[in-house]
Amino acid sequence: MSANPIRPTIPLDGQGKAHGFLRLPYSRNDSAWGSVMIPLTVIANGDGPTALLTGANHGDEYEGPIALQQLAWEIEPQQVSGRVIIVPYLNYPAFRAGTRVSPIDQVNMNRAFPGRPDGTPSQKIANYFNDVLVPMADLVLDYHSGGKTLDFLPYAAAHYLDDKDQQAKCVAAVQAFGAPYTMMMLEIDSVGMFDTAVEEQGKVFVTTELGGGGTATARSAEIAIRGARNVLCHAGILAGEVETADSIMLDMPGDDCFHFATRDGLLHPLVDLGDEVKSGQALARIWPPDRSGVEPVEVTANRDGILAARHFPGLVQSGDCLAVIAVTGEKQG
Repeated sequence: MSANPIRPTIPLDGQGKAHGFLRLPYSRNDSAWGSVMIPLTVIANGDGPTALLTGANHGDEYEGPIALQQLAWEIEPQQVSGRVIIVPYLNYPAFRAGTRVSPIDQVNMNRAFPGRPDGTPSQKIANYFNDVLVPMADLVLDYHSGGKTLDFLPYAAAHYLDDKDQQAKCVAAVQAFGAPYTMMMLEIDSVGMFDTAVEEQGKVFVTTELGGGGTATARSAEIAIRGARNVLCHAGILAGEVETADSIMLDMPGDDCFHFATRDGLLHPLVDLGDEVKSGQALARIWPPDRSGVEPVEVTANRDGILAARHFPGLVQSGDCLAVIAVTGEKQG
């Protein structure tokens, strides 16, 4: 198999602070010998762990890019023991287009791992991270939010892992992040995810869902910035103390947490994010999009819990995820 063509324009193992790019050759109609230039910052000082921080795995999710731009600008080498590798826009073509998947190849970056060095542009990016950057890291923080189609309670999350010692380290880092909610997360489709690729390499992994609707708020941006600093302090990479905050524990224990539309139509929410719900309670109605006076389809809760995520746009299609119910636990602080 051919080698990955991506090259950093700055040393990944240098000391001090450097800003540059991951350059991916991309020949196209408007640039015969063109490149995709993915912004990159490396901040290193002496010996210590390495953290890899990524945003815009999906291009319409903005809390991560905001936080990582802030950190790349303000963190100085003398504050660091070890190394911080910051990539604010992992899926750079999607970020520039404001889309979930890449407009170049229509690939969902978070289903492209471990990627291919001889594949499409998205597959090459995934492969470079999988084979080059993740092996360098002890800790990986990958930001997510709901993008244009979902809205979430602001939470940081860890996954259930077969290696319970690794899981405990991930949970400790997630709790250090200090989001208003802390989730033990179940993925409905984990094949090809960055999360899975990182965890299979035995790394400490933190992910988030920090809002949605295709934008950020002042609150969600502040949560993202404080959380990254907390995780770096927790890892001993950044000087300072973890800024503690109360966090409500959530769990997604099974597939019945997820609720899907069975028809197209106009979404009529009946509960809001953070509301407690009971099994059988109506979560939403779907009204017909093409006529009046017809009974709506009603979506009911599969279980007791709290509404942790909801569909964002007012129109839905059959198969859309409408709601996610999580189970609440004890408050951490």
